[in-house]
Amino acid sequence: MAMGSTPRFLQGVFAFIGTGLDDPQLIDAATRYQVPSGVTAQPLYFRGGNSSGELIVVTLWRDGASMRVFPMGARSSVNVPLRVVEDVDPDTVLELVVAAPAGCTGEVVIDFGLMEV
Repeated sequence: MAMGSTPRFLQGVFAFIGTGLDDPQLIDAATRYQVPSGVTAQPLYFRGGNSSGELIVVTLWRDGASMRVFPMGARSSVNVPLRVVEDVDPDTVLELVVAAPAGCTGEVVIDFGLMEV
């Protein structure tokens, strides 16, 4: 019997206001994902862009703790193939948060792909 898999994507363009590099904030409710009961999720890639003139950091949180960190330079982008580095257990909450210097404003472009198996 073949196992099925379902791709999932957290995507969009989101405005942010920096509150300090040591004070990450949830980017948007659309960048929060809970792994459904009975399946695991496998992160595949992260792509992001930063419109601001400052370094920002997007962090993938797993149940409130840092899992992966993606720094993005001023007016720059990042593409990180995660290549199914690890399984994320059922009912785990994944969130993408952004940290930027206090008062920094801009938009962050997010494309985070994962697979439910």
